[in-house]
Amino acid sequence: MTPGGAATALAAGCVLWRRAPEGVEVCLVHRPKYDDWSFPKGKPEPGEDLLATAVREVLEETGHHCRPGARLPSVRYTLPDGRTKEVAYWEAESTGGTFTPTSEVDRVLWLPPSTAATRLTHPHDQPLLPAFLSERNPAT
Repeated sequence: MTPGGAATALAAGCVLWRRAPEGVEVCLVHRPKYDDWSFPKGKPEPGEDLLATAVREVLEETGHHCRPGARLPSVRYTLPDGRTKEVAYWEAESTGGTFTPTSEVDRVLWLPPSTAATRLTHPHDQPLLPAFLSERNPAT
């Protein structure tokens, strides 16, 4: 519970990545409702564990299937209504798929991690990239 008795809002997502000729690219999603760039994530459905949520959200938001790997640090931040949101993250390699724009996510970008760091909208997402790079060496 957060101060005032409000429950923490839980979500899960992935730093989705793929191999590219120059190394590794990570996927960022653009949400038109918020006009932001972030990693694919979302709320669990009733009875769904957080890893299953992360994999489902990647597919729904990017059109890509993925193979989850190492658990990354969770991200915590305060929502506009004062509740705390906690998002569990995993690194996950894309195993293929095709993006189709929706009202929730209208664009995706595949970028090298250093470029993705400059494109992320929210500072609380920034620590995920060095954590991804230290947990996983996808170039090997």
